[in-house]
Amino acid sequence: MTEQATTSAVRHEVRVPLDRERAFKLFTKDIGSWWPSDTHKISEGPVSEVFESHEGGRWYEVAEDGSQCTVGTILEWDPPARFVMSWDLTPDWNPETDLERATKLEVRFEDHDDGGTRVALEHRGFEAYGESGANMRVQVSGEGGWPTLMNLYAERAAA
Repeated sequence: MTEQATTSAVRHEVRVPLDRERAFKLFTKDIGSWWPSDTHKISEGPVSEVFESHEGGRWYEVAEDGSQCTVGTILEWDPPARFVMSWDLTPDWNPETDLERATKLEVRFEDHDDGGTRVALEHRGFEAYGESGANMRVQVSGEGGWPTLMNLYAERAAA
């Protein structure tokens, strides 16, 4: 990926039966159609997911009362090939205001010879949080983490 990968990075990929443009749009702009906001949220109560499709944009939750919680900030935007964002949450799932310390998430969309798209996710930079970062890595790499989330995305793409 763009930065030197570390051994602590979490990687997961899926193949979806969509062309790159549609796969990219589903992952980003249409994130609310597949992200499980009932179980994977920071805010209290029902939330909706918003993904601003440009460099400097945010992925954030909007709660019923209108309050917002930023999940990430778009650092690089190259549709339909890839995007990189800071993961603006600490290992305790609180907002991270220091983007230098935040972990990074990169998602690539590559043509697959079956006409679909290979979507490869890499979440890296956990070492910035020391032992807490190692715990965060375990959480995002295990059940309910990126493997589960990427499979939900793939299921939505196939529907």
